[in-house]
Amino acid sequence: MQISTAYIFDRASTQMSNATNALSKSQAQIAQGKQILNASDAPDQAAAITRLQSTIGRHDSYAKALDAVQGRLDLESTTLSSASDVLVRIKELTVQANNGTQGNVSLAAIGAEMKGLRDQLLSLANSRDPSGNYIFSGSKVGTPAFQADKEGAVSYRGDQTLTHVAIGDERKLALNRPGSAAFVRVVRQDPDTGKAQGVGFFQAIDDLMAAVKENNKAGMQQSLGEMDALHNGVVLAQADVGTSMKVVEQQGAVLDDTKLTLRTTLSNLQDLDMSTALTQMQKQMVSLEAAQASFAKISQLSLFKYLG
Repeated sequence: MQISTAYIFDRASTQMSNATNALSKSQAQIAQGKQILNASDAPDQAAAITRLQSTIGRHDSYAKALDAVQGRLDLESTTLSSASDVLVRIKELTVQANNGTQGNVSLAAIGAEMKGLRDQLLSLANSRDPSGNYIFSGSKVGTPAFQADKEGAVSYRGDQTLTHVAIGDERKLALNRPGSAAFVRVVRQDPDTGKAQGVGFFQAIDDLMAAVKENNKAGMQQSLGEMDALHNGVVLAQADVGTSMKVVEQQGAVLDDTKLTLRTTLSNLQDLDMSTALTQMQKQMVSLEAAQASFAKISQLSLFKYLG
């Protein structure tokens, strides 16, 4: 079999080119710290990396949603706690006013304090979040939850719509709650007909203030029971918020664990083992140097040297 000088040159040149390309690839991998530089190098592995990155991105969005829900729940909890304290004080004042020893001056002072507390409750019920949205208006975030009509009667003006946000692949949580679920109506028996009727949160308080102003013992006695109902409504709303906060805490822990697992898997597929890569690059450099040396010797060979 005859082997031409051109074949020897081509073979040596190919070997040196392959060694150079392999070294260049290793250097690029080390520079970027990645196993795969182009998807075409390992299509299946590249596809798995893309899927993992997408899943991690989705879980990051869940984490941001949880932060938003947590912020809203913190605001609601603080607001409802303040409302609860105010109602407790109103009940204390009602007990004082219902005491037969109170004179007109004392009743007037109690009524004035109740008016201030009532206005404070209205302000709390119309609380806003940092974006200026009313937190107890349901989906009507641009509308105050409770507003007075021309006669001064305050009623709920929001809606019952709940806005849910995704906090997991198969889990959603309400971002808001209607004010009517916290500042509840009370059921009152009509003294004339005996029929039950619903009375709004602030209407019940206004009726209490009217009873105190008129020193109406029967009215104050009725209002004491209604204040208990109003307070229970706020307390139950607080409990509901607390339950949601626990869900947020637990889901946050689940997301953290899941993202850690996903990122570990992604790192195994994507990140380069530097120790192994550096060792491989050293071998490739030695191989390239040997190929270059061999090529230099081969390039000096010619038939005339043998003939000479």
